[in-house]
Amino acid sequence: MYPGHWAARDPDKLALVMIGEGGALTNLELESRSRRLAQYWNGKGLRPGDHVAIFAENTPEYFEVYWAAMRSGFYLTPVNRYLQAEEAGYILSNSGARSLIATQTLASVAIEALKQNPQCIHNLLVGGETAGFDPYEQALASAPDKPLPREPRGEVMVYSSGTTGRPKGIKRPLSGLTIDQEYKPYSPVLRLLKNDEATRMLVTAPLYHTAPLGHAVGAQSFGGGVYCMDKFDPEAALAAIEHYRITHAYWVPTMFVRLLKLPDEVRRRYDISSLEVSIHTAAPCPVDVKKRMLDWFGPTIYEYYGGSEFTGLTWADPLDWLKHPGTVGKAMLGIVRVCDDAGAVLEPGQNGTIYFENASVTLRYHEDPDKTTSVQHPEHADWTTLGDVGYLDAEGWLYLTDRKTFMIIAGGVNIYPQEIEDCLIQHAAIEDVAIIGVPNADLGEEVKAVVQLRQGVDATPALAADIIAYARTRIAHFKAPRSVDFVAELPRLPTGKLYKRLLRDQYWAGHDSKLA
Repeated sequence: MYPGHWAARDPDKLALVMIGEGGALTNLELESRSRRLAQYWNGKGLRPGDHVAIFAENTPEYFEVYWAAMRSGFYLTPVNRYLQAEEAGYILSNSGARSLIATQTLASVAIEALKQNPQCIHNLLVGGETAGFDPYEQALASAPDKPLPREPRGEVMVYSSGTTGRPKGIKRPLSGLTIDQEYKPYSPVLRLLKNDEATRMLVTAPLYHTAPLGHAVGAQSFGGGVYCMDKFDPEAALAAIEHYRITHAYWVPTMFVRLLKLPDEVRRRYDISSLEVSIHTAAPCPVDVKKRMLDWFGPTIYEYYGGSEFTGLTWADPLDWLKHPGTVGKAMLGIVRVCDDAGAVLEPGQNGTIYFENASVTLRYHEDPDKTTSVQHPEHADWTTLGDVGYLDAEGWLYLTDRKTFMIIAGGVNIYPQEIEDCLIQHAAIEDVAIIGVPNADLGEEVKAVVQLRQGVDATPALAADIIAYARTRIAHFKAPRSVDFVAELPRLPTGKLYKRLLRDQYWAGHDSKLA
């Protein structure tokens, strides 16, 4: 259900608490403020099917914008708060956003980003004033506090990069439902996670990611409350579980690693007995890490594998995982197919490309038919892949073993090498460059640049530092390489294709998994 249902039923119950800031929203406040924003957009001429975007850190307004867009029939694009202006501007332009909600802390980047999309003119700024934006609070105060005459359900349109570098919008057809009707594609997962009115969901990750936002608004749709951290801190998360009697929490494996690194006396200091469900996804979890977390948290840790494309999903509850250590689950949405490079289905135990067969979902990347075709099976358009490699066992449990696209997952965040390579190849000293993920005990992987220099240029520590600084001024800092290695020549095939696996294998030698 949507906030209006719960506002009528329990208006004073907290729908949101921002941990550390003291900000909060009741069911009634969330309902009122989201319908005011919907009225503002409607007054500016936006109609169902239009696009809006949010560029913000974790704030109460994130939830107001989400529910206002969903009750207006819009596509909502959350923009990664760490993107530089050119990167954010591309997303605003490609999506065709007509309205941007940004926060004061990101205003300077937002102003530059908007130059790439002159159609985006109905822009609101949270927490301040600046040219090109109207004050968010003023816009809400001037709008009627009543629902629109008709409230069609909107969709989230996230951007997921690929090996070609530019982000790709995942655009699903609008459901045709109204906001007060159950949206069945998501509800089975939310019900498996035991969401209800008693849910107290701890959000530990940025809301611009699909999973944290989805689990948060999912909890609210069942009448539960969300307790949101601005940024993850392991001890602060444990303190929040104890203080707020958290029942549900969202994590990525890197957070598990950091929790386990806390001193024993700190870990024992907090009462986590209220915790019923811990959800983790975004990256494979090392087997020993998950076993230690289960020993500590008990049988509360649930795992699933899928993507923002939502063409398929696997699921493993705690007891299933203990019987099949390392699995990412059995299919609960779509059918898992593991195929060789020619597309033939493989026997259990054989490694191959993982596809989800799902005739009920039409996957289209926004304005990118080539990308859409590239993820489809050679013979079955309704079999699509996320680019991962793995195998099924005889019982149908799925295991991941590698990433076909060489995507880097650092702390649960997807980083795509091509975009970084495209940036660094413009450096005056660089002849050729490869970006790879290398082991990092904390993040799982980190970004490394392997560089072939132009003739006559000397490899020095100062040049390595300059290359890193060069990247950090042009792309988001989390994408920039943490280190640079110099080589005489990069391994390229006669066709010009970079044989990246040769490079990567050197750094992963002695590690049990290339998935960290």
